[in-house]
Amino acid sequence: MKKSVLFTLFFAFSQVFAQKTAINYDDTKEGKLVFHAIKTDAKGNILPWFNDDLGISLNHCINLTWNFWDTMRIDFNGLPYYMNHQVWREKTNDPRGLGGDQLQMAMSSWNLLYMYTGNERVKENYKFLADYYLTHSLSFENVAYPNIPYPYNTLLYSGFYDGDMIIGKNFTQPDKAGSFGWELLKLYKVMSSYKFPHATELVYLEHAIKIADCLAKNTKIGDSDNSPLPFKVNAITGEIGTLKSNDGSGKIAGYTSYTSNWVGTLCLFNELIEMKKGNIESYKKAHNTILEWMKTYPLKNNKWGPFFEDIPGWSDTQINAITFAEYMLNHPSYFPNWKTEVKSIFEWVYAKVGNKSWQKYGVIVINEQTAYQTPGNSHTARQAQVELLYTKRSGDSTYFKNAIRALAWVTYMVDNDGKNCYPRDEIWFTDGYGDYIRHLLKAMGTNPEIAPENENHIVHSTTIVSQADYAPDINKRLAQDVDNEDLKTIKIYYRTSEENSIETIRMTTKPLKIKIWNDILPETKSIENAGWTWTPLKIGGILKINHKGIDVKVF
Repeated sequence: MKKSVLFTLFFAFSQVFAQKTAINYDDTKEGKLVFHAIKTDAKGNILPWFNDDLGISLNHCINLTWNFWDTMRIDFNGLPYYMNHQVWREKTNDPRGLGGDQLQMAMSSWNLLYMYTGNERVKENYKFLADYYLTHSLSFENVAYPNIPYPYNTLLYSGFYDGDMIIGKNFTQPDKAGSFGWELLKLYKVMSSYKFPHATELVYLEHAIKIADCLAKNTKIGDSDNSPLPFKVNAITGEIGTLKSNDGSGKIAGYTSYTSNWVGTLCLFNELIEMKKGNIESYKKAHNTILEWMKTYPLKNNKWGPFFEDIPGWSDTQINAITFAEYMLNHPSYFPNWKTEVKSIFEWVYAKVGNKSWQKYGVIVINEQTAYQTPGNSHTARQAQVELLYTKRSGDSTYFKNAIRALAWVTYMVDNDGKNCYPRDEIWFTDGYGDYIRHLLKAMGTNPEIAPENENHIVHSTTIVSQADYAPDINKRLAQDVDNEDLKTIKIYYRTSEENSIETIRMTTKPLKIKIWNDILPETKSIENAGWTWTPLKIGGILKINHKGIDVKVF
């Protein structure tokens, strides 16, 4: 999302860009990386800047970046600055509007961050992003692509999102709509852990269904030049947009009929089918059409295509490739040869967008895309966490060491005040916040050994965690069934959206007991060690709870 001055010439407000001065954080100085002096171990391999312990450092960076987002200034139209702009500027306002999936990425991160921290402000911001975007971005009924969000505010302070950054008003990005629908389903589960959700919670489900209906209806058989749904399309007419040459000539270089960023859409269909909501047969057909196209084309020819809102022409992007690799790892039944195919995707990424500038520190990082060969904080973090997932699922440790060092590398983008600067570029709300925090949290969920050893955190759940409270801030209102004696000793109190669930928790000490409240038999029961396991580490350990019941109390 951070493109050279050449690309900005394509924007309608290009003269404004030409006059602006980009923030320039010097990461080329020997021994320095963005904000901090590089720290190394005895062998010269990179360590995190804040603390030699990776988990403590990742936790510190997560807290800093969340606080920066949470305390950001209010803009001229009364909205938080990040609702109007894609790049942070301290003393003035950036002239660009929202990033293509800026809010979806943030919602994805806040879902995990709330489980990890129990911070109620995270949950409230999660709801705010969804509520505002739902009421200020959707296309009309009775158009070619109804009820899906537009990604960009063509009038900066209008408070409405009504088009695309490059092509203009009425153009939308169906792949980002699929991601938004998936995030709405997660939020619905966060807000409706009871059997009878309120009408306000059902809105999230209803709109997720409408988005799925639109995407399923418009899904077609694709080919090598056309994905089943287009990258950018006029929501009113169904007209496919045009690509312009990346050489600055302004010549038409094709059409916006191709992208491989369909994981969000596949997950939206998957979830609704599993939940038995909406037009199930239509979703199954669309899901299979997209999945077979992904397996037939990009998985074989590595034509991953565009993702970002502000590139005028063609580019193959790491985010499309690695997000699909993650989907493969999470759905191995669809991919009989997933080990070989995922590894092939990794090798393509390193060949096309690998960056060896910091190889002397023992780490290869990842550039954003073929049209913008600049190292990225979110992209390197994504690569690292998916490589850790591959290591866990396959037993192949080829990428493990680099993944750990890559996570250390990405901490250097975070300043002491929470600014998270894309190296050699600017402070992007996508790369520095929504598409950064989630990868650090996923890495901890895959490898809880790298979670902070000095705090208690839920790092993974097989379902959605809808309520999380950590001592000493246990929410007494939500813990009404916990007696006063228990409140003195309880460490974690949480609720899951479904009764059958498994949580992984990094803890400072082994728990004394665990109690489960079963939604079918409304009584509190202690579970024996058969229901949970404890893996000791040098400090604390890893608790895994396998339970049937929605409320869990850890003592």
